[in-house]
Amino acid sequence: MNRIPMPLPSRSYYLAVDAGGTKAEFLLADDEQELARVRVGSIKTLNTPPEQAEMNFVSALQQIEHASGISAPQLTRTCIGTSGFSVPSVVDWLRQQHAARAAGQLILCGDEEIAFDAAFQGGRGVLALAGTGSNVIGRTADGRRARAGGWGPVLGDEGSGHWIGLEAVRAIFHSLDQDRPTILQGEILREWGLESLEQLIQMGNSVDLRRFAELTPAVVRCASRGDDVAVEVLQRAGKELAQLVQLVVRSIQRMEPEAGPPQIALAGGVLGSIAAVRAGMHAALAQTWPEIVVATHAVDSVLGALWRARKG
Repeated sequence: MNRIPMPLPSRSYYLAVDAGGTKAEFLLADDEQELARVRVGSIKTLNTPPEQAEMNFVSALQQIEHASGISAPQLTRTCIGTSGFSVPSVVDWLRQQHAARAAGQLILCGDEEIAFDAAFQGGRGVLALAGTGSNVIGRTADGRRARAGGWGPVLGDEGSGHWIGLEAVRAIFHSLDQDRPTILQGEILREWGLESLEQLIQMGNSVDLRRFAELTPAVVRCASRGDDVAVEVLQRAGKELAQLVQLVVRSIQRMEPEAGPPQIALAGGVLGSIAAVRAGMHAALAQTWPEIVVATHAVDSVLGALWRARKG
């Protein structure tokens, strides 16, 4: 007697997206392994015109399909972690793009949420995130939350990329008042294509605050060449971030008085790539909690989105 072959179980595919202000990372995986990963320009419409954001979104899906052979209509579930999650237009646009191009369930959350899950996968800990902006979030072992910072470039974002750039420009003028030499002046003028302090004054007092983040690489270069003023700016960025972390750690400890200080994970380009900022933050935290554990490298945030997509 011929047996009727049983159908093979269908394979699940998960798309994870880390949608930042300057770039977006797309990761395709199944239940066991990564299948493809690509990076494109931003798909966040607060930072990129919608037409360009759509081109970036489509390009990422095409590159994923080319690399893996899996197309968007085959997806089981997608998780997108995006900066600007509290802005309805950002979230609505991402929902529309997903609905038009991909199958399966969509999970949308903040970029700090996926970074947190990349480090702790639902467990206890604190995440310090510093890129263009900054904020700190924490979670107890039973899932209660705490947070500090993240109020934007005018009201907060201490220790972030734009904070570093702005403080560096301020430091130039403070150094002039003190007759203190610094190479920051020349580097920042070159970075912005300016020819004089007068032009820097005009631009510094009129430009969108978010553009100050463009100056962070110049500050890092000056610090690497031993410029004391630049070094101090980066160290102060670390201390500012430590103050936010302290607020969250204390909140976690009030909720869990018998537990020790939680582990600190890092995310974002500033904490991921600028050792002086990490060191400044760690040193400030160690004054209060000598035993505190601070990660030495930033998490791979898109893996938090993958964890959420697989978990459902």
